Amino acid sequence: MEKIVKILEITDVTHNVKAFRIEKPDGYRFEPGQATEVSINKPEWKDEKRPFTFTSLNEWPYLEFTIKGYHDHDGVTHNLHQLNAGDELILRDVWGAIQYKTDGYFIAGGAGITPFIAILRHLHKDRKLRTNQLFFANKTEKDIIYHHELDAMLGKNAQYILSVEQNPKYDSGHIDKAYLTKHVKDFSKPFYVCGPDEMVNGIVAILKELGADPDSVVFEK
Repeated sequence: MEKIVKILEITDVTHNVKAFRIEKPDGYRFEPGQATEVSINKPEWKDEKRPFTFTSLNEWPYLEFTIKGYHDHDGVTHNLHQLNAGDELILRDVWGAIQYKTDGYFIAGGAGITPFIAILRHLHKDRKLRTNQLFFANKTEKDIIYHHELDAMLGKNAQYILSVEQNPKYDSGHIDKAYLTKHVKDFSKPFYVCGPDEMVNGIVAILKELGADPDSVVFEK
C-alpha cells in the first residue's frame, strides 16, 4: 500500500528536529509506538524509504512525524528538512515493535524518544501515565525533544541525562549500569528502550544482568 499525501505544516521542535504534519488518508490507523516507511515524492527520492514513527494520535485529523535532520550528508532527512507545506510524501503500511504493556521505565537516547511520544501522549490523554518514568539521554539541553511537553506530562518522572554539557539541573554522563542501579527501583517492571543501536544493545544487556525479565524489555529488533 502506498499513499501520496501533502505536507500541511512543518514546525521547529529543536535546532535540528522538525515536526511534519501531513494529510491523513481515510481509514489510516496505527497503534502508539508504530511506524511506517516514508519517502519524498520526487523522482530522485521516491524509492529512498526510511522508517519514521508516528508522534500523533489516531484521533488527530492529521498525521505527525518528528524527524531529526542529519545534515552532514545529502540524505533523506536532510532533504526532508528542505521541504515546505504543499510538498508531497509517500506513506506505506504501518508496522512496529514498540508496544506498551503496563507501567514501567522508558529509556531513550536522542531521536529514540520518537516511538515513545505517541505512547506517552496517549497515556496522558487517558490519565494513565501513573508511575511511568522516563530516562532521556542527550548531548546538551538544546537537544531535548519536546522538553516542555515531557515535563508537563511526566513532571518529576522525567529525568534527563546530558553527556556533553555540564548543567546543574540535569544528571551528567550516560545511562550505564551505575545509573540504572541507582535510579531503577523495580527491575520486574517493563522497560521500553529506543536509541542508537550501540546504546540499545548496551542497555538491554545491562538490564538483563541486573535482573530484568528479557520478555519485559521492549525494543525494536
